[in-house]
Amino acid sequence: ESDEIAAARRVMLSTAVSSLSLNAPVVRPAVSNARMAAITPGDVGTTKPLGVYDPLGLMTRMPDKYRRWQEMEIKHGRIAMAAVTHVLVTANFKWDGYCSYLSFPPLKFEDIPAGTLGSWAALPQAGWAQIVAIVAILDNSLFAQDPNLEPGDVVGDRIPWVRYDDPEVKFFKLNAER
Repeated sequence: ESDEIAAARRVMLSTAVSSLSLNAPVVRPAVSNARMAAITPGDVGTTKPLGVYDPLGLMTRMPDKYRRWQEMEIKHGRIAMAAVTHVLVTANFKWDGYCSYLSFPPLKFEDIPAGTLGSWAALPQAGWAQIVAIVAILDNSLFAQDPNLEPGDVVGDRIPWVRYDDPEVKFFKLNAER
């Protein structure tokens, strides 16, 4: 019976606390009319109802860090897209041959299960070390971010990527794919 009373008291206490929070005044961050150094209303990534939403003032206080965060957001989005592609491809397709001769017994591609966690566990550590090394080398050499280019434009003119010359098409594509 004491467990039931304790449970009832917890329910009453949580109800009282939640009712107090419903009556609390709403605190909204102040909207600054100051010109943002890193992004302005209408730029790629700004949402129409919110506009430039920066309640902590990170864009005006630390524009260099904000640019780095933009670059990392784009990079992580691209890695996430590659990870989804990995899951979809490995669920439907397996290469012939061996993935690793060094493991015992030798590991075939068909022995690696589909999906993120299954393939993570099945691949030897030396394989993961090779993947991380290749990504790090590419990230710091061929795909290094040039500070003179827009965030996410990591190759410049070295590789013929699709470029959108029309500013309206570019704005739509970047906002839809961000």
